[in-house]
Amino acid sequence: MSSLRNAISRRAHKERAQPHSRKTFGLLEKHKDYVVRAKAFHQKEESLRKLREKAAFKNPDEFYFKMVRTRTVNGVHKPESQANKYTQDELMLMKTQDIGYILQKVQSEKKKIEKLSSMLHSLGNQPPNKHVYYAEDREEAKEIQSSSSGRGKLPAPEDVPAHIQRKTAASYRELEARKKRVNELEKLCMDMALQKELQIIYLMKAEKGSETQTS
Repeated sequence: MSSLRNAISRRAHKERAQPHSRKTFGLLEKHKDYVVRAKAFHQKEESLRKLREKAAFKNPDEFYFKMVRTRTVNGVHKPESQANKYTQDELMLMKTQDIGYILQKVQSEKKKIEKLSSMLHSLGNQPPNKHVYYAEDREEAKEIQSSSSGRGKLPAPEDVPAHIQRKTAASYRELEARKKRVNELEKLCMDMALQKELQIIYLMKAEKGSETQTS
């Protein structure tokens, strides 16, 4: 019976549009729009219910350190400013440690570049032929020379398998990326060293100014 019921064509009932007398109120809300709006409404209701429950079961004696490190401005908690958290000596020490870390990364990247370059260089060069052959006459020597020179040549690029070509291309891309990274790190290290020198000069001037005022 169900198959026969589905086989009979039925009229598709469409939702009515907004009446002409109510055109000023915009489009008439359809059922699918109501479903979306109702789902959003219930989600907000559930969120408010959970927040009320959390507030009801909150321990009034609960303490956090941020309670004494913040202040209320227009009903909003704002943390204390961390601008003067560290002294000038501590800032100088941290800057020195940062420069040392960057220099360490530069040395590490240079070692990786050197290793990768040597590997790619060995792939691109023809290996030397160190075999020693002995011939009885000149004709045999010519045959040995021609056969050994043919064996010592590297295969042509079209004879190299595709996966090896892909790996080689990826290695060259990695080499270029590492060189670019080394240049960026060296530039960053120079900028940080310059900032450190300027900070030292500023501190020395500030100390001289305080000494002149006290004298």
